[in-house]
Amino acid sequence: MEMATRSEACGILPARAIARYCEDGQIRLARPPDADQIQPASLDLRLGPWAYRVRASFLPGPRATVDQRVRELALHRVPLADGAVLETGCVYIVPLQESLKLPGGVAAAANPKSSTGRLDIFTRVITDYAREFDKAPEGYEGPLFAEISPRTFPILVREGSRLSQIRFRRGASLATDALIRDLHAREGLISSGEANIDNGLALSVDLSTLGADGPVGFRAKRHAGLIDIDRKAALEVLDYWEPIWPRGSLVLDPDQFYILASKEAVRVPPAYAAEMTPFNPLVGEFRVHYAGFFDPGFGHSSGHGEGARAVLEVRSHEVPFILEDGQIIGRLVYEPLTQAPERVYGQGIGSNYQRQGLKLSKHFKAFDPERR
Repeated sequence: MEMATRSEACGILPARAIARYCEDGQIRLARPPDADQIQPASLDLRLGPWAYRVRASFLPGPRATVDQRVRELALHRVPLADGAVLETGCVYIVPLQESLKLPGGVAAAANPKSSTGRLDIFTRVITDYAREFDKAPEGYEGPLFAEISPRTFPILVREGSRLSQIRFRRGASLATDALIRDLHAREGLISSGEANIDNGLALSVDLSTLGADGPVGFRAKRHAGLIDIDRKAALEVLDYWEPIWPRGSLVLDPDQFYILASKEAVRVPPAYAAEMTPFNPLVGEFRVHYAGFFDPGFGHSSGHGEGARAVLEVRSHEVPFILEDGQIIGRLVYEPLTQAPERVYGQGIGSNYQRQGLKLSKHFKAFDPERR
């Protein structure tokens, strides 16, 4: 097995290193890669030919593989070759077309793709013998599986659909507040205001000023129609969402899912990647539902951006909670890449959310505020 050496730089692996892993077998592909599957600092993961409806979510633990647990918990198997509907409130396990044979010193972390989170699809990646979700430990060799549980909308998926992405890191995490302060001083990581840096760069929610003529958020409608994961710009916004118009506060209902946006326009320099950290219970009875990856060049001039809002997928906990305009709602951490990337987010690679303000997933047509 290839071992990381002291001379190898630590940090997040860029696209060229991921491509080399695919060529050399550290990332094993059941089928040739899609043309746009490798992103600037991550790899999209593709669903395999079957989905298993299981009784409940699970982690296999240190003495079991995912296959062993699926055989115990599966209710039925659903073929995906011609497409299948995954229903809300159900849990599915899908073998992925990618598997890993990681070198020593290299670990991986997975996350829902941006569009997946914006549709309230609870998606996590599981490895054999895992004690936690969305993590592949250093040197992991084995298959990958997606746990999928649509929360608000039923979805149509098929073999090859991409709901998750995976990022690779050599060595320990280099994310520190000192790094963020230095980057902000040099690059201006947010568009305006004083940077609040404490275990990450704070982002606040905009409930009042995002758009003079448009909404500041959207609330998902229950019992809406089916969403085809692989169709872009096909759906009418008002069939699925209720616009939220500017106000000073918003009561989060625990049964509802919200799309909101940050006041700050975010920038990620080209030699760095960022991630929104998981919910901190000290800031209120809500959570930013899906922590997410931000690719090199997101909102940055190198990727033809001039700052881009962070879109926030928000749920309350068990009780209603009043969210105030300007309240801190998440934090970003930044890490260096192991080497400068050949391309960044927004450079003609089909990036859907560069220069975004408040934006629903790519599945919806543009919203006309006049239809208020």
